[in-house]
Amino acid sequence: MENKKSYGKENDLNLKTVIALNRSFQSLRKRELKTIKKGGLTLAQFGVLEVLYHKGDLRICDIIEKTLSTGGNMTVVIENLLKDGLVIRYPDPNDGRASLIGLSEEGRRIIEEIFPEHVENIGNILEPLSSEEKQQLIDLLKKLSSGVE
Repeated sequence: MENKKSYGKENDLNLKTVIALNRSFQSLRKRELKTIKKGGLTLAQFGVLEVLYHKGDLRICDIIEKTLSTGGNMTVVIENLLKDGLVIRYPDPNDGRASLIGLSEEGRRIIEEIFPEHVENIGNILEPLSSEEKQQLIDLLKKLSSGVE
């Protein structure tokens, strides 16, 4: 027999909501990783290559902001991408104290190869939702995020 403890109707609903969000996110990530791993990349490495591909060369602080990563982790990710020859680092012409990170030819080749399959995979993952439901979900998640510090 299951011992189900209640914290009150609204609190129980809040807890169920957080659990459902976490499970959904974990499932999405797991399915999303299938195409990313085909390129021999981690999720963080893919994020860096993707942002450089779509935004151009960036400072590390901008990469961190756009990929929603932490500084310590991003330094390691970029160092590994440099070691693997997938990105390049060069001095920022506008600020001699800073560096810019850009895609190498090999990094561009890899992201151009796997990104279309990634987009198709995301489409398959979200296929059960209608366009209207996707927009509703976006709106709800933005509403939820706006209350977070």
